[in-house]
Amino acid sequence: MTARNLLIALALSLLNPLSAVAEQPLMVKIPRLSLDTALRAAQAAIATCRKEAVQVAVTIVDRGGHPQVVLRDVLAMDLTLTVSRDKAYTALSFNTPTGQLDARFTSPFSVAKTPGLVLSAGGLPIAAGGAILGGIGVSGAPSGKTDEKCAQAGIDAIIDDLEMAD
Repeated sequence: MTARNLLIALALSLLNPLSAVAEQPLMVKIPRLSLDTALRAAQAAIATCRKEAVQVAVTIVDRGGHPQVVLRDVLAMDLTLTVSRDKAYTALSFNTPTGQLDARFTSPFSVAKTPGLVLSAGGLPIAAGGAILGGIGVSGAPSGKTDEKCAQAGIDAIIDDLEMAD
């Protein structure tokens, strides 16, 4: 497209700003996890960590990054609540497991220093049917690898149902 044609197109769009709005739907359908589904995932994550003799906290965040379910096992430290929430939020925000993010941000001025982001293993995005639905974060195990295993168990407990949902 030539510069002249681009200017004409821009001018026409400015003359009729509603033309772009008219093409947009009036509402957007956004898939979300139900409370029961999120709770099932969190409980499965805790059950898996218990089998490893580990007490953890699990947070499920919705697609807006807000906590939907927060569970802390009896002996899990208070700090696990904050860390599990931050892992879930980070996984959702980048749509990537948190264990894969540490090498991505190495600059001293990187996003890794942003409050609320945790770049250690244990956070996974929850996605199904081509849509991201939220994130799950687990904290309290001696290693991020175990946290992530428990988070994955939470997703595994619900993924078939999510994939079959409309």
